[in-house]
Order: sequence, then C-alpha cells, then structure tokens
Amino acid sequence: MTARELDPSPVAAEFRSQVREEVEALRAAGRSLRVVGLLGQEAGPAATYARYASRGFADAGIDFDLRHVAPAEVEAAVAAANVDPEVDGIFLYYPLTDRAGDRWLRELVDPRKDIEGMHSFWSRLLYENQRFVDADHTIRAILPCTPLAILKLLQRAGMRGSEPSAPLAGVTACVINRSELVGRPLAAMLANDGALVHSLDISGSITLEPAIGRHAYDLRDSGIDRAAALASSDVVISAVPSRDFELIRGDEIREGAICVDVAEFTNFDPSVRERASVFVPRVGPLTIAMAARNLVRLARM
Repeated sequence: MTARELDPSPVAAEFRSQVREEVEALRAAGRSLRVVGLLGQEAGPAATYARYASRGFADAGIDFDLRHVAPAEVEAAVAAANVDPEVDGIFLYYPLTDRAGDRWLRELVDPRKDIEGMHSFWSRLLYENQRFVDADHTIRAILPCTPLAILKLLQRAGMRGSEPSAPLAGVTACVINRSELVGRPLAAMLANDGALVHSLDISGSITLEPAIGRHAYDLRDSGIDRAAALASSDVVISAVPSRDFELIRGDEIREGAICVDVAEFTNFDPSVRERASVFVPRVGPLTIAMAARNLVRLARM
C-alpha cells in the first residue's frame, strides 16, 4: 500500500471560493471586511505564514493589514485593533512575546474579532461542547481555525464514524502534542464528535472518552504508551515543533491509518507512506481559509 497524499491547497481553494461569495454579498450590502495581522518577526515560520495568509485573504476578497510590532508594542496594537471600527478580525502570529505573554495576548483580543477562535470565550464553549452561542441555536460558536482545518482534511481523507448522531463514533485517534493552539482543542473536537482520543505529549498520556450519550467528552489519565496508542488508532495527527522528536515510523501505525503532519519539522518517517491510506503533509493553507470563514461568521453576527 502507498498512501494517497492529500494536498490541502485545492481544499482551501474550495472554501475560499465559498467565503468569497459571502464577502461579495456583504460588500454589495455596503460592508467590506478587513483583518489586522500582528507579526513580531521579520523572518522565520511566522513571517512565512503571514505571507501565505496575505495571499489567502486577498484571494477571498478580504483586506489584510499586516503590522510588524515589537514585544512591548503588542498589547497596545491589540487594544487599538479591538476598538477600530474598520477592523473586523485580528490574527496573531506567534511568537509575539514569550509563551505566557502570548497566552495573555489571546485573552486581550475581542472575541467578536477573534478569527483564530482562541479566546477563552470560544474555548469554554468548545470544551463544554456547546455548538451555539445563543439559546435559540441561531448563532454558531467559532472553532479554532487550525484544528478545524485538520478536521476538514480528515473528512476529505475519508474519516467516518458509524452513527449519524455521532459522526466519529467508532473512530480511534491519536493526537501527539497537547498545545493550546492545536493538540488540546483538536482532541476535544474529535471526542465531541464521538471519537476515542489518545492525547500524548512529553508529560504523559490522557484519553478522551467520546461524548456519546452525554453533553461533553470525559477525560481520564490512561497511561497508554506511544506504541499502543499508535497501533490502535485509525487516525494519527502529530504537531511536535522539534527536530528532536522521534519520527513516527510505518511499523508503529495501524495499516490503512490516516496520518496528518502539522509540525514545522516533519514528524513522520517516509516509511509511514507505505502503510497509511492517506497522508496529509501540511495544513497551513486550509487554516487561513478557516480563519476567513470564521471572519465572515463573526461579521454576520
């Protein structure tokens, strides 16, 4: 078996086309959309990502204003964008300060302009599995754009569950890295849709029991090791941002598994492609499309 490679770029183009139609409808009604991006680095992964975002937003018909800021200037820049009526969305390109400072910056972004979906207002709804903001279920909650992009790619790769009411029932997933940006919210989203999720990082492993027959997933320490988690999983997503990570090998995964590489440095050995059914080498283009989609939803609120 040789894995089919799933390129996120054509999938992202489809979503951008849908967003573009909505943006044009808003413009016809007298409303144009503008995103402010805050970047602290002149070079490196964040700067590259910002350049891709500029092209992605432009293709969707969205104005993108990228601003370079020093660490001491970021809080003021977020505050200014929050109150600027000409700004509809804010995108932060990390790192902007340090880890704790970046976490605080996410809390400073007005949730109504948080197209990344990372403010605790949105995170609380996610972790409590509340899909709507209002009691009448007319306003959908905003989901974090990178985990949402991964879910869309997994769906395109053929990830399916066994129950209509729980679209991922019967699916076992392994998510490596429990970061607040990707790993943790992704594990919750998978479990909320019915998957059994093994979440691994350097501090150990936990298992998220699927939210079937209850409001939200249940979390427990499992002690499952890497070998057992990988061997039992239909889906493997890894997002470890380190060259020192021990690459996932083909002999570690279940035959026919879907594998997604989210990291800056590859997390998968080439042998994985000889055993997986689908391999997704990157996610970035679709993350930008999901951010644009979130922007339109926030604008319509």
